[in-house]
Amino acid sequence: MRSGDTTSQALSIKWGCKVEDPITFITQNQIPSTSEKDEFPKIHPIKFSISAVHVLEAYKNQETMMKIDFGGLDPSAPIKGNRDDLHDEISAPPSFKLPTAVDFDGFQKAAVQMVKPAKGTTTLAFIFKGGVMVAADSRASMGGYISSQSVKKIIEINPYMLGTMAGGAADCQFWHRNLGIKCRLHELANKRRISIAGASKLLANILYSYRGMGLSVGTMIAGWDEQGPGLYYVDSEGGRLKGTRFSVGSGSPYAYGVLDSGYRFDMSVEEAAELARRSIYHATFRDGASGGVASVYHVGPDGWKKLSGDDVGELHYHYYPVEQTSVEHEMID
Repeated sequence: MRSGDTTSQALSIKWGCKVEDPITFITQNQIPSTSEKDEFPKIHPIKFSISAVHVLEAYKNQETMMKIDFGGLDPSAPIKGNRDDLHDEISAPPSFKLPTAVDFDGFQKAAVQMVKPAKGTTTLAFIFKGGVMVAADSRASMGGYISSQSVKKIIEINPYMLGTMAGGAADCQFWHRNLGIKCRLHELANKRRISIAGASKLLANILYSYRGMGLSVGTMIAGWDEQGPGLYYVDSEGGRLKGTRFSVGSGSPYAYGVLDSGYRFDMSVEEAAELARRSIYHATFRDGASGGVASVYHVGPDGWKKLSGDDVGELHYHYYPVEQTSVEHEMID
């Protein structure tokens, strides 16, 4: 590039980056020809990349003639300092209006709490030598409001598999029905029942694909397959855990206290059913979101079977009978 041509150079700079970022410019070096005065001047584009700092320094020293195009700027955007300053900072306005709240962080936390589901339940399942014992209460609640006392929280997936419901009732019921359909299709395609591990993995994969979308599912998949009894815990985050005893729900800490103290692998079916029933009762006694009927199911080599469904109010007087005092005896007499 000849020094004598600098006066005829024109630089067009599209301003849309930080001062330190490298910018690519196209200089149009106009060199008119003496022999061809009637023709348009020939343009020789030269592409090179330099930083904006060097461009502004050159502009300040007026070594070259440059035209800086500010047409791409938002005229309403505030500009700190002078335009000729080397370290001008251009701050763009927000693309949306912030809510008119004094404490935005507190407002955001309160808004998140408003849409969180207020749930409560008690479900449990454990493996023993006779198979798998599954039990649950029947109360549906939303915080302090009790909407139903007769919800079926143990869902039959197929004749050899059960699923428990904890979390959002709609989410659990829908995905258990969906799992039942997929298990039936697997059985028709492969001429054999799906394993408990396979069914739980299938449900975990489905829930994982919807992770972060607001699902609320905490379930146990229990059943009997070719490998014997199986028990898995699956949640709406895609988590999947194999174990011998689980309890899920707001009343699970109280149920675990009874379940862990009385659990033995070599229990009979009657002893296992009584342990499950008593664990659910104690959870409903201490947890206000649990109550209704304590349902107990047993899954064995011949499939699942419902053993009992007792009202927890009657179970209270069964476990802790009221002894009449001498005054009450005299009143009865």
